[in-house]
Amino acid sequence: MTLEEALKRHFSFDSFRSGQDEIIREIASGQDVMVIMPTGGGKSLCYQLPALMKDGVAVVISPLIALMKDQVDALAARGIPAAFLNSSLSPAAQRERLDGLARGAYKLIYIAPERFRHRRFMEELANAPISFFAIDEAHCVSQWGHDFRPDYLRIGQSLERLGSPPVCAFTATATPEVQADIVKHLNLREPRIYVTGFSRPNLEFRVAETDKKAEKLGRLASIIEAHRTGIVYCATRKRVEEVSEHLAEWDIAHIAYHGGMEDAERERLQESFIRREADVAVATNAFGMGIDRADIRFVVHFEIPGSVEAYYQEAGRAGRDGLPAICELFFNFADRRTQDFFIDGSNPGKACIADVYRFLVEMADENGEVRMSLNELSDRLGSRNGMMVSTSVNLLTRLGVLERFDIPGERIRGTRLLKPDITPEELPLDAAALAEKERRDRAKLQSVIDYGYARACRQQWIRGYFGEADPDPCGVCDFCRANHPDNLREPREEEWVILQKALSGVARMSHRGGGDAWRPRFGKGRIILMLSGSRSEGMRQFGLDRLSTYGVLKRESSRYLHALFDELLRAGLLRSTGGDRPLVTLTALGEAVMKRDASVQLLWPERESAGAAPTTGAPDGAPLRLGAEPDGDLLEHLKRKRAQLAAAQGKVPHYRIFSNAVLESLAAQQPQSEEEALRIPGIGPSKARTVLPAFLKIIRDRASP
Repeated sequence: MTLEEALKRHFSFDSFRSGQDEIIREIASGQDVMVIMPTGGGKSLCYQLPALMKDGVAVVISPLIALMKDQVDALAARGIPAAFLNSSLSPAAQRERLDGLARGAYKLIYIAPERFRHRRFMEELANAPISFFAIDEAHCVSQWGHDFRPDYLRIGQSLERLGSPPVCAFTATATPEVQADIVKHLNLREPRIYVTGFSRPNLEFRVAETDKKAEKLGRLASIIEAHRTGIVYCATRKRVEEVSEHLAEWDIAHIAYHGGMEDAERERLQESFIRREADVAVATNAFGMGIDRADIRFVVHFEIPGSVEAYYQEAGRAGRDGLPAICELFFNFADRRTQDFFIDGSNPGKACIADVYRFLVEMADENGEVRMSLNELSDRLGSRNGMMVSTSVNLLTRLGVLERFDIPGERIRGTRLLKPDITPEELPLDAAALAEKERRDRAKLQSVIDYGYARACRQQWIRGYFGEADPDPCGVCDFCRANHPDNLREPREEEWVILQKALSGVARMSHRGGGDAWRPRFGKGRIILMLSGSRSEGMRQFGLDRLSTYGVLKRESSRYLHALFDELLRAGLLRSTGGDRPLVTLTALGEAVMKRDASVQLLWPERESAGAAPTTGAPDGAPLRLGAEPDGDLLEHLKRKRAQLAAAQGKVPHYRIFSNAVLESLAAQQPQSEEEALRIPGIGPSKARTVLPAFLKIIRDRASP
């Protein structure tokens, strides 16, 4: 039977995807292989088909319990004998499947990497008729990867003890240094390495620079309304719960998923999403590996992830059916502090590890045991980052100094000293390796920041990051769409005036430092308020209303000015200090452009007509309250009115009236006219005619004496 005939017979496919047939032939011949293939590229077939062509059973190592079950169910539906072996099975069921493995009753068996901890399991494998090993999510073996798992380190040594059977390793994302780590730790013998095309032409990658949570929620509502089915990734459990609350208000069927849930609850939610009982999943990065749902039309990252590897793997879950989908990153530089916290937590340093060990030695009973949860341990140590304590314990466990054990009758696990005579100073810690890991983690995060600010095709940038030489622009990402000759250009004369006014405003709100360098004093938002002529207390407090540039751009919309400043930052005319409260000032190029001693090409944002009313309010009317916080009581009134209108229209989702972001803007800016309200993102002419009047009445009534 030819390879193509086997493909048709077992999987009903008429042809292979690009690169699959060559990979399958190599695996079937017994050659060690490493495959880097993006999510949705067809990795599973690359080891399933050769398993059917060879004698014996192929052992597939995967960390994903849900994927194991899905794959085995799909194979069984095709009449292919397969099984999985993991902790979800009863001891009797595990014994039955081990017996089947020994008899060669299966063509494929899926196991978790944790199995290699057990000597008896290794003995069972040694007596089984194994054809080859397939290692899924192979990047987990590398401490430089984005999802390192210590149990993967046992695989290479275990394979040696089994006589070094053929191995094929698969991962969706791996930089060249991670690829080298995979080859080293899995002891691959002269492997054929395949890096298949990372291009996903059906995916539209976008980066949306967002200043506030309300702006993110407004964009999210628009994306869900337009695309319906997708995943929203959040950096923390708290953020998952917050976003889930908003989706509930919008009456959107969704699941909220994070690693703090019980295993059974997570599995139930995941199955619910796969069965299409919910259209949207709001989740941390604990969700998605092995999710077999091809109709995901969008993936949104509510905050920046920790690495480009993680981002591309998660974003790649969109559009696996080959149809168009969007992948949007909500980019706010200040969000990096969450990832900085995670990096601190996963890199405790030699001194912290020694302190944790010293405390455990002091607290251990006569059996060398500490019956205390990691959370309590962190509290007792007074740690501000509990992850550092957890990571320290994990590192000491990998060094063989500690072990974790179950406490009978309790839900927590304890810690046992294995070498109590070792002092903290004698711990076999490699300070250089610890420092190198932290350096790489921070470099990975910086790469995400670089991606967010990059003035290049999004897919081209990502593919270059993974080592694809000279990839072509995708033509569909936000940069490719915007980077049209009519958009990337030098300023027209009227735009020169706006540009010089904006840069002069920044100069007036900065001061000269040493060597003629500009030093920042204020953030972007306050500079824009000054240029807009805001009458807020902050203008008077800092004397900004007395500057010569106060109000010089009052006829430009706030949205236009924010977009313009973002472009000036990207083009290098301005620089930001970063951090929680980033300050903005001129660069040398910005000063030269301000003086018109140099020119520049920019992606000019869409501008309202020159006759538009001033952003700060009509000349004879009350100004909009730019930069103000929403009036909480007014916001509640507006939400109640939205609920009434939604019910009157046949119980439509609330966001179809107005999103929460729009209501928050209404409650903050309190427009008194339709003209003023139309300057708020999310309010267009249609909504202004149909639903806006009811909200304006509430705002006007509250403003009346």
